[in-house]
Amino acid sequence: MGIVKTEFKQKTIENEATLKGVGLHTGAQVTLTFKPAPENSGFSFKRVDLEGSPIIAADANYVTNTQRGTCLERNGVTIQTCEHVLAALVGLDIDNAIVELDASEPPIMDGSSKFFIEAIESANVIEQSAFREVFVINDIVSYTDEETGSEIIVMPSKEYQITTMVDFGTKVLGTQNATLNHLSDFKDDIADSRTFSFLHELEMLLEHGLIKGGDLNNAIVYVDKEISPETVDKLKIAFNKDSIAVKPNGILDNLTLHYPNEAARHKLLDVIGDLALIGTRIQGKVIANKPGHFVNTQFAKKMSKIIKNERRNNVPIVDLNAKPLMDINKIMSMLPHRPPFLLVDKIFELSDTHVIGIKNVTMNEPFFVGHFPGAPVMPGVLQIEAMAQTGGILVLSTVPDPENYLTYLLKIDNVKYKHQVVPGDTLIFKLDLMQPIRRGICQMHAKTYANGKLVSEAEIMAQIAKVKNN
Repeated sequence: MGIVKTEFKQKTIENEATLKGVGLHTGAQVTLTFKPAPENSGFSFKRVDLEGSPIIAADANYVTNTQRGTCLERNGVTIQTCEHVLAALVGLDIDNAIVELDASEPPIMDGSSKFFIEAIESANVIEQSAFREVFVINDIVSYTDEETGSEIIVMPSKEYQITTMVDFGTKVLGTQNATLNHLSDFKDDIADSRTFSFLHELEMLLEHGLIKGGDLNNAIVYVDKEISPETVDKLKIAFNKDSIAVKPNGILDNLTLHYPNEAARHKLLDVIGDLALIGTRIQGKVIANKPGHFVNTQFAKKMSKIIKNERRNNVPIVDLNAKPLMDINKIMSMLPHRPPFLLVDKIFELSDTHVIGIKNVTMNEPFFVGHFPGAPVMPGVLQIEAMAQTGGILVLSTVPDPENYLTYLLKIDNVKYKHQVVPGDTLIFKLDLMQPIRRGICQMHAKTYANGKLVSEAEIMAQIAKVKNN
């Protein structure tokens, strides 16, 4: 498993989009506004009704309650039932957005993501400059809730796919499955699937005053028990209806199912929204058996931790015995450097957005003669130079005649040294573009690894310039 910078650009929205409604559980009137967000910022919620307009990132580690939806809390500020909004953002392939609210809970609308999808599309989805990162699943990861038997696993796949399998053990709503093979199908196949409840759950919620914004247009109610005249009267009052009846398919009237398996599709919608809290896109197939907000968010926390560890120790996998993409002779045909100042030996990977190279550090390096000869340590500045030379291969590969260009360093930022480099170490350099190359100027995030650890890193800006013939 590992984090890969893709060839696809990150996306946000160009304009703002606003919609209004009531919160399902609070019953409070709320205005929600989608706003553009900077690159690499992800999704966040902003409470403009509170002093200082605090912001809560859409992060699984802030989940505090999953009983009636996914709720986030940080520093005493809460966001309730955020999953339908997040599902819409993910379903429209967006990476960065701010969701502004003047209450704790987004409007329930019709109980699906449909109206959020429409609002976001009206704001015009646009590409940004930065490339998108994806966490590629190579091994199975799973989480099981032993109490309920709910389980989520993710396995390798060429794209993000989700299958939900639900079994409620009732005659009115038995076993259902739903699958999303392509995220681009979310809008048409999943987004309008509405939330649902069983009659016995609804009665309990009403008795405890926990569903103040509900009506028969934003929640499918499955009647899983005999409905008494007293319950009918309560529902009339709760939903402000003159009459309440049960359809032949076992749901309360005034609603028609969009799909026979609408419940399973809505569960899939919830999974997408909850897994947005991972904070990084994943490439893999998710299979959720009896999903719910608790198991969804616990799985999201587990994935978030795995990805955090990978970011910390994201060592490129390089087969040092394999034939390199470029050997030292090919490197010298591109770079103007020569020994003893040529500090990269081989190139193993090269794409439009990244490069991976290596250097074997030996005791006979010329710099060891005068740099700590009694306890040899490779100078940090030469590690930076080696990364810059590797990055030079990346930027020079964008021109048809690299031998006619020179590469110059323009800026080095955020340099960090974490471990010593000594003779016998094999250095692996990985450089990723931070934004597209413009006018020969390239900004790269550079990292050096040795012995399975990150030893140094920096942000490097370089420029190529054509050699002037006299």
